[in-house]
Amino acid sequence: MAEATPASPSVLSRAPLVSVKNLVKYFPLRGGILQRTVAEVKAVDDVSFDVHAGEVFGLVGESGCGKTTTGRLLLRLIEPTRGTIEFDGHDLTSMGAGDLKKARSDMQIVFQDPYASLNPRLPIGEIIGEGLANMGVRDRRQREERVAAILDKVGLRRYFINRYPHEFSGGQRQRIGLARALVLQPKFIVADEPVSALDVSIQSQVLNLMADLKDELNLTYLFISHNLSVIEHISDRVGVMYLGKLVEMASTEDIFKSPKHPYTRFLLSAIPKPDPRKHRQRLILTGDVPSPINPPSGCRFHTRCPIAQFPVCSEQDPVFELKADGHWAACHFAERTKELEKESGFVAPAIEAAGGKLKAQGEAEAAAEPAADVLRSQLDEQDKSTRKEPLGGG
Repeated sequence: MAEATPASPSVLSRAPLVSVKNLVKYFPLRGGILQRTVAEVKAVDDVSFDVHAGEVFGLVGESGCGKTTTGRLLLRLIEPTRGTIEFDGHDLTSMGAGDLKKARSDMQIVFQDPYASLNPRLPIGEIIGEGLANMGVRDRRQREERVAAILDKVGLRRYFINRYPHEFSGGQRQRIGLARALVLQPKFIVADEPVSALDVSIQSQVLNLMADLKDELNLTYLFISHNLSVIEHISDRVGVMYLGKLVEMASTEDIFKSPKHPYTRFLLSAIPKPDPRKHRQRLILTGDVPSPINPPSGCRFHTRCPIAQFPVCSEQDPVFELKADGHWAACHFAERTKELEKESGFVAPAIEAAGGKLKAQGEAEAAAEPAADVLRSQLDEQDKSTRKEPLGGG
């Protein structure tokens, strides 16, 4: 995959296009005959971050950590329990229906499932053009021209306009979803795991397309994913979520080279290496994710954290604060992570021994490669000379 163009320092110094402050979303659980609220699912709990114009902000974490809910809250597809969301200097949470409808032409979403997100009863021309009709473009010919133009941009043929979703592959459907988001010429797009349902080869095509369109149309993305390899490829900055809270946020380079939070280190160690001779020290995260209905007191990660210090971590909620230049984390012991890892025996000896065996095996295979190459070349030469001899000998 071609590397995405990183946001320049001047982009990150601009006023934020999207600013989220103390965002909270609790879903009520109802029970009994009167359907009273008996508990709440704390899906997003006191999340704050900015997204600057022209950048790609990646949001990562395990399934169920609140990534998708956060993305939908930014567009007010679901209503926040409390907190503020500012877009281009305007508070979305205080907008009425009319103003919010106008603002949504600048804010769009690409959904995760390219199959369920398209109406099977409508041709793609109507699916993509529906937003234009809702925003006041009444002339059918004008809508069709704009739809055809955006199909060209996402790499689809104009004559596809009258076809139905079932006639397309998964990658093509996701391009249709991207076209639907782009046709209104938005400033900001929430991409909710847009490539997770696609084959790896198709993933790279869609990612490269999104990176090219970002530069061409000056777009800003909130890119949600659980795949850190994808996030590393496309994002300028990364936020890491765990159980409804943001636990770390920094530039992509800083997150991948110098993570401050133990949870981030676990996520990074799970990224597979494409070269079997290169080995990463694998960190095994034990225990189950706690219930968001009744999250642990103090640091929410302390029940699974191998360097948790009691009673500090179990009683005091860590502040999400600046730990280094542009690097935020919510950990009481962010500066002592590596020291505490050694004290606690962060990686099991059996895993280290297995890693050593694999490394030795890789080194032996690498040493044997030159001899194997010589043998292959000799066999190739022998095969060529055999083919030159005429049939029957003489």
